[in-house]
Amino acid sequence: MFNSKVKIAILGCGNLGSSIAKGLKKSKLIPEKNIYLTTKHPEMLGNIREMGFKADVPNEEAVENCKILIFAVTPQQLNGLIDEVKGLIDPKKHIVISVVTGASIKKIKEHLGVDVPVIRVMPNTAISIQESMSCVCAEKKDNDALEYAIEIFNKLGKTIVIDEDLMIPATALCACGTAFFLRAVRAASQGGVEIGFHAEQALMMAAQTAKGAAAMLLETGKHPESEVDRVTTPKGITISGLNQMEHNGFSSAMIKGIVTSADKAANLYS
Repeated sequence: MFNSKVKIAILGCGNLGSSIAKGLKKSKLIPEKNIYLTTKHPEMLGNIREMGFKADVPNEEAVENCKILIFAVTPQQLNGLIDEVKGLIDPKKHIVISVVTGASIKKIKEHLGVDVPVIRVMPNTAISIQESMSCVCAEKKDNDALEYAIEIFNKLGKTIVIDEDLMIPATALCACGTAFFLRAVRAASQGGVEIGFHAEQALMMAAQTAKGAAAMLLETGKHPESEVDRVTTPKGITISGLNQMEHNGFSSAMIKGIVTSADKAANLYS
């Protein structure tokens, strides 16, 4: 379905938009010259200008030249972006992919004023190294356009198609989740420093250990506790450490954080 002549515009190229652009470059799905980047804040682009993209072009130019339009602005900026480009949207030409938190497909289409295919995607910033967990959804009549989105985001990590009413929970678990797991790695590295390692050593050791643990689950499909059971022994050091963490609310804190983020995400766009 996809070919190297397709052009993609990332409208609102901030942190997430830049991460998508970098991931697309690494994926070699299409040439960098076919990726248009727009932003109201040019300083946000940094060295991405030197990577071969059509960087810092007006929204109008990007929309006129590209088939796939990725809306990557904040929820507060979305209506302004739509107002700026909706007169240029052609349902026979364009596919809109929105990575805007909280903005439903229905509301985006209503604001655009045309029945253009709109695909909703929630990736995370690991997309820059092709390791995103991206959740996607679309209306049934837009399944052909959905295939375009799946093909793009499969090149940038793992993709799962979900019902739209699960997109807010997906935001908390997958997008916010990146920060949650990074904080866990940071905490582990700080523990490593306290028991004798230099900070750089401790961080590398903690990060690789976390990567290995996650890779085992993805490779084997096993439940985390089955792997935990392989590490713990009667009266052993692992179970004593785990129990101490649980006594201090380790699991419940993570669960509460995810639920709190989901609650807040539900009210970001109206």
